[in-house]
Amino acid sequence: MKLGLVVDLDTCVGCHACATACKQWNTSGTIGPLSDERPHGKDPSGSWLNRIHSYEVGDSPHSKTVNIPMSCMHCETADCVTVCPTGASYKREEDGIVLIDQDKCMGCNLCSWACPYGARELDPNSGTMKKCTLCVDRIYDEQLPEAERQPACVLTCPTSSRVFGDFDDPDSEVSRLTRERAGQQLMPELGYNPVNTYLPPRIPKQQDSIAVSPMQGVRQLVNRIINR
Repeated sequence: MKLGLVVDLDTCVGCHACATACKQWNTSGTIGPLSDERPHGKDPSGSWLNRIHSYEVGDSPHSKTVNIPMSCMHCETADCVTVCPTGASYKREEDGIVLIDQDKCMGCNLCSWACPYGARELDPNSGTMKKCTLCVDRIYDEQLPEAERQPACVLTCPTSSRVFGDFDDPDSEVSRLTRERAGQQLMPELGYNPVNTYLPPRIPKQQDSIAVSPMQGVRQLVNRIINR
């Protein structure tokens, strides 16, 4: 089993509902509270496990805004696991989810530096690293109705642009969408083989003249995020 997300960049509107739901659920979940700094001040900040970045593709008036939610990709070859000196970061064999043992993490930041997607954050209150868990405490909760055993970000998305499932099952919705919409990984050239997959935005006919394709724009944005 290989659990992960498909994100449809064509329908994501950048509303941040997924990020908010993620923070709300995980604050009371397995990884403990996610801290905030100056939440009501002029320059608020805090720990977020899912962030949304926006990129404008093409030139006005024929341009398109692409919103890119980014969280842990649960890579098959996860360097964040390899570099962890305490064994706090690990990848589960049964479903491929990458997790952090909060009792073992010493907050050294090595995993954060190794992650090319900026998916890990040091929580200043706990002094440990936090990241997306695919809501592992929710998806296996048999006390919940089966339809609700999905990550909080998937359940809350108003445009259904996020889909959760098993990529090892060729008949699953995530596998079908990846095939039919030519789903792509972010930065596959690095060799981490991320599980999460993105469906490229469709370009309307009147925008065929756009010089930069949407996925090219996405890759440019990712490089800007990483290199900032």
